[in-house]
Amino acid sequence: MTLHKGASPSDRKHSGHPVNPFYGEADPVAGMETAPPRHTLPDGPLSPHTAYQFVHDELMLDGNSRLNLATFVTTWMEPQAGVLMADCRDKNMIDKDEYPRTAELEKRCVAMLADLWHAPDPATAVGCSTTGSSEACMLAGMALKRRWMQRNQDRYPGQARPNLIMGANVQVCWEKFCNFWEVEARMVPMEGDRFHLDAASAAALCDENTIGVVAILGSTFDGSYEPVAEICAALDEVHRQHGWDIPVHVDGASGAMIAPFLDPELVWDFRLPRVASINTSGHKYGLVYPGVGWALWRDTEALPEELVFRVNYLGGDMPTFALNFSRPGAQVAAQYYTFLRLGRAGFRAVQQATRDVARSMAERIGALGDFRLLTDGDQLPVFAFTTADHVTAFDVFDVSRRMKERGWLIPAYNFPENREDLSVLRVVCRNGFSLDLADLFLADLESLLPELRDQPGPMERPESVATAFHH
Repeated sequence: MTLHKGASPSDRKHSGHPVNPFYGEADPVAGMETAPPRHTLPDGPLSPHTAYQFVHDELMLDGNSRLNLATFVTTWMEPQAGVLMADCRDKNMIDKDEYPRTAELEKRCVAMLADLWHAPDPATAVGCSTTGSSEACMLAGMALKRRWMQRNQDRYPGQARPNLIMGANVQVCWEKFCNFWEVEARMVPMEGDRFHLDAASAAALCDENTIGVVAILGSTFDGSYEPVAEICAALDEVHRQHGWDIPVHVDGASGAMIAPFLDPELVWDFRLPRVASINTSGHKYGLVYPGVGWALWRDTEALPEELVFRVNYLGGDMPTFALNFSRPGAQVAAQYYTFLRLGRAGFRAVQQATRDVARSMAERIGALGDFRLLTDGDQLPVFAFTTADHVTAFDVFDVSRRMKERGWLIPAYNFPENREDLSVLRVVCRNGFSLDLADLFLADLESLLPELRDQPGPMERPESVATAFHH
């Protein structure tokens, strides 16, 4: 019987970190490479599988996107959509003359959205794809400001300073717009149990320098719709009394792809004459992987022509309205695929299933007795809840931290100024988050409650430490 000795100390010493010596190479030691530097370029190349394995192994430490209840962004698509996106990943969306069919798909998507959102004449509505709702909001804000400037050329620039009215619950992109484009942000604070913009507060802040009002169809704080029709009616009265003709932009980042299918009786879109523009995120409830948004204007009057650049590029006249130039065409192809794949009936079924999961989860969490619901998922498939008044042993940040130990990413955060006393948890349900996963989530939450109830008190730590989520 042959005896085998262990390796000597000198044999065990090496300066490399093997990825896997039996991975993909005929030579079993081909992967025995020195670890590449992390913050400088390596001196030479690695083999493809070695480079892949280093990156792949580090990415395993990310959270599981399917269990991320913080994000609105789509985390699952059909394999066929993935193939289409791979087919288009080398196509630059801006090269419309070079990739005319991709440009045609973008045009068709705009026409479909114009029809879905009841544009007076879908053929004359104008719009474009963007990298997401943040860019779409910036474009819509620019159009609002430019229209106001055109009406006030005798006063601007000069003593007039434009302002934009919105609720304190707006997504941070609107604050960025106001900062970048030198517009005064007039924020309506939350008050009591009112967590978003209301019509009377919006009208009260208007003056001759108001470029528009932003109404959110689906607040990220709690999933609630803002009363777009009531806001428009209040602005109609402002127009009658003062002569200020103030347009409305609907930030439908999420709700513009929910309400048309689940709440068809709700009037929020271009059926309201005061609504000048709408944006949505194709990569949220438009059911496409990250990287696509949409901005639409009811007609050419709502989008000043001077904002549209016409560039002779790569052999053709190319009208563009965007903040950036090059971007991939894959997400636009995926959006068109999703529109074709589902149609109205398919979108209705998918979004209804998602809302059903949200409402079921909210009802069951409310029944636990430890929590108080702020919303129940009956608008966006999103709900927010906080600890019940009698709960003193733990807070929402403790729940977020402990659920993260089980793999669930659930955000805990404070509401903005005027309701900073309110800390909540928020659950976003998306396509692919099934009732089965909801059952597992509830089982984990219930199993943690006895330990949380036995704590002497909440873990008093800064919010930035208690949760990685920032609104």
